[in-house]
Amino acid sequence: MQIDILLDVKTTLGEGPVWDVESQRLYFIDSMDGRVFRCTADGTELRAWDVPGKIGSMAVRKDGKGAIVSLDKGFWLLDFDSGDCELLHDPEANLATTRINDGKCDRRGRFFAGSMDMQEEGPLGALYRVDPDLSVTKLEEGIICSNGPCFSPDDKTFYFTDTWTGEMWAYDYDIETGGISNRRTFAKADTSNGGAADGATVDAEGYYWMALVYDGRICRFAPDGTLDMEIPMPVKKVTSVQFGGPDLDVLYVTSMAKPPLPRFPDDGVQRGSLFAIRGLGVKGVSEPRFGG
Repeated sequence: MQIDILLDVKTTLGEGPVWDVESQRLYFIDSMDGRVFRCTADGTELRAWDVPGKIGSMAVRKDGKGAIVSLDKGFWLLDFDSGDCELLHDPEANLATTRINDGKCDRRGRFFAGSMDMQEEGPLGALYRVDPDLSVTKLEEGIICSNGPCFSPDDKTFYFTDTWTGEMWAYDYDIETGGISNRRTFAKADTSNGGAADGATVDAEGYYWMALVYDGRICRFAPDGTLDMEIPMPVKKVTSVQFGGPDLDVLYVTSMAKPPLPRFPDDGVQRGSLFAIRGLGVKGVSEPRFGG
């Protein structure tokens, strides 16, 4: 196993890596600076788009010419050619202290993303589904900080976490309707060193990978929720993970250069880098595009 810095971009709050198989490009974001990045598997051909607000996640649209992005003021459509953003829907227009955070697509092109309390203290957030017809449905509420949405390879399980509960949840998932049910605790994050569950992905074997932010570890959990592997990282504030590269065998890891709140720890000179982990002997699954 080898851990390299792919890009030393010093993202204030790097997040949401997405490997697009069709274009063979890696997307990731800077949540605080409101920016979407794109590069090749080896970190070249870097370019960026500014968006009108803090950004929590994105997914490439089905035609590859744009993306759905979750911002502090709702869901927007980003045009890659013009750089323009169009508001789709703001489901929390009445809430001044929340923003939409982490999100992922299912294999029918639905985009799932949850919101968070920007002070990361109160249960003000919710989980939403954006369908290909651009309708928005609320699925859960009472969440402090939405994170880690992803789907099992067989499309039968949806994973999701409220970061500050210390729990990762599994739901029964209905791929035909986009419905979730039967929430239970899948695994618990080790918070003994101040860490918390952040961004996540699932590999081809159905194992769940999670970034333990503020504790500098990547954790792999078996389908039964048992801890299978831990990878210590060069920085503490790792934020999310995604398999990519031509063979889907490189684990890309985002990190933050500056903590969002004073109570969170600082980091070393490699803070804010985009990392690539090779030699794991594991492959990921293809990340779907948004169907709208």
